[in-house]
Amino acid sequence: MLSIFICEDNDIQRSNIEAIIKNYIMIEEFDMELTLSTSNPYDIINFLDENPRVRGIYFLDVDLGYDINGIQLGSQIREKDIDGKIIFITTHSELLILTFTYKVEAMDYILKDDTDIIKKRIYEALKQAQKHYHTETMIEKNRIKLKVGSQIRIFPTEDVMFIETSPIPHKLTLHLTSSTLNFYGKINEMTALSPVMFRSHKSYIINIENIKSIDKTNREITMNNGETCLLSVRQLKKLEITIMSK
Repeated sequence: MLSIFICEDNDIQRSNIEAIIKNYIMIEEFDMELTLSTSNPYDIINFLDENPRVRGIYFLDVDLGYDINGIQLGSQIREKDIDGKIIFITTHSELLILTFTYKVEAMDYILKDDTDIIKKRIYEALKQAQKHYHTETMIEKNRIKLKVGSQIRIFPTEDVMFIETSPIPHKLTLHLTSSTLNFYGKINEMTALSPVMFRSHKSYIINIENIKSIDKTNREITMNNGETCLLSVRQLKKLEITIMSK
């Protein structure tokens, strides 16, 4: 389900946006819910830090009256929710050029000129986000997205063997069919990349579709490319159940 976030410092305008969104997703029966509506940008940042698997739609005012503005907030959201749909609702059209500076990749920009136009544009944004959600859900099993350096890279899951913790603090190593690469990340967030990713051990996330064999005695998994991963006692039964259910 998609989570909807609103960050708007004007209480009246925030309430209006809430009402527009709630009514529309109820009428259209979209796979969405209004998760958080606030005037404080740090409420959204903290929520995403605590809920790393969120797939969100974000309606952000540009001028928030805090030490960060809506565009800077959008930039931080993009770091935490790669596929998040960001929509700016603002009177400050001259500031929207900053979205390119901060690499926000916004889905839409709505100016606060006319209530009817705002409502129409919000409807269009929600409709488009719903369409993207269903399309992405259909294909996400066949790929994973990772932030490597400053780039978002996409890897077909058929080439992904496993991910393991690196000796370098805060870094992980992605093992592909015939190569490896290091990237910054948290091991406990990697199973959210795809339904085929499974945590076999505290230090390993494996692609269950690329398992060649399982050695229960030595608690070791051999992948299709010949590399091996550790398997904890705790996770052995879960892995068997997961494989049987596929």
